Amino acid sequence: MCCLTNRRKIINDPVYGFISIPNDLIYDLVGHPWFQRLRNIRQLGLSSLVYPGAVHSRFQHSLGAMYLTGQAIHTLRSKGTEISDAEEEAVLAAILLHDIGHGPFSHALEHSLIEDMPHETMSLLIMEELNNALEGRLSDAISIFRGGYARRFFHDLVTGQMDMDRMDYLRRDSFFTGVIEGSVGSDRIIRMLNVSEDRLVVDEKGIYSVEKFLIARRMMYWQVYNHRTVVSAEKLLTSLLVRARQVTAAGMKLFATPALAYFLEPRHNRAVGEEKETLVGHFTDLDESDIISATKVWMSCGDRVLEDLCRRFVNRDLLGIELQKSPFEPARVAETGNRAKEKLGLKDDEVMFYVNTGDVYNQTYAPGTPEVRILLKNGSTRDITSVSDLFDKEALSEKVTKYYLCYPKEIFR
Repeated sequence: MCCLTNRRKIINDPVYGFISIPNDLIYDLVGHPWFQRLRNIRQLGLSSLVYPGAVHSRFQHSLGAMYLTGQAIHTLRSKGTEISDAEEEAVLAAILLHDIGHGPFSHALEHSLIEDMPHETMSLLIMEELNNALEGRLSDAISIFRGGYARRFFHDLVTGQMDMDRMDYLRRDSFFTGVIEGSVGSDRIIRMLNVSEDRLVVDEKGIYSVEKFLIARRMMYWQVYNHRTVVSAEKLLTSLLVRARQVTAAGMKLFATPALAYFLEPRHNRAVGEEKETLVGHFTDLDESDIISATKVWMSCGDRVLEDLCRRFVNRDLLGIELQKSPFEPARVAETGNRAKEKLGLKDDEVMFYVNTGDVYNQTYAPGTPEVRILLKNGSTRDITSVSDLFDKEALSEKVTKYYLCYPKEIFR
């Protein structure tokens, strides 16, 4: 007797409880090797070096975002918005796959592995490959993801200033880091969602929950995502990969899995045709185990600089970091570089791997992108900044930038 597979799975999630797999398409996508790979991609990259509990994955986040989108669809239907089963399937697939283009350690290596290709672009490339394999079943999901679907509020659910992606990652990241300031009342906000003029809006009585959401996001950026130690660790990781590429180009044979070896070659850029398939194939074979195993082996690879950078990364002997509100003076940077050169016995072209400058920023509310609009009782809609007692548009949209200088701690001892 043939045993039929149960395709209506229930997943136990620590944040929401039980998450159901709602249909056959989602079941097939969750079970696909390219999606399963997200189990080995940490949601918060190197933040676990600061918050030991932050080891949750993009796999968990994607499922959580899909769950919240399902809740949002239920709310919108209850308020009279017509949504077909096919549209529900498409938007759930779009949000499920929105982060499938993330590489090892998420944002930490986003622009290091492939030049000029954000993870959203890679997600789209992977979705297109999946769509070919699934004979067009993802066509509407891709249209929603791109923002080309006729009913624009579906795109707002997936990509916006208060989308289900942000709704999940704030609540989930707060849960796993223990940073309670980032916790948001996603249930309350979702129950207040509505549609007006084909855009996603929030009922007026949900305004205080929206204000809390925006404050939570701002707090999480400075306390978690742009934490000084996380920035330092990311610079160390990107530096060791740059050095690995450099010695590879010089003819040194480094240990690497086939997937990682592909990305150690001259930097890859956007590709088309067969090259695109090759790029996607290697990328979807790459996860954090490739990077971690390589850095451990490279600790005795024969290149002094790469060995030292890998030792620091593996043993959490991170670079020191200073943050300030204005760019560091060139003289200060040069002095720090000279000190590192003298103390560590570096060559001129090796200093760049140890002394780095740059900036990190946060913008609570981005003007020019789809606004967070509040649906008033008279049926009109207004931007959150024009109805909030807490915010004004100028303060909320201000881009706050901090500048950093990284260097080995021991050079000032």
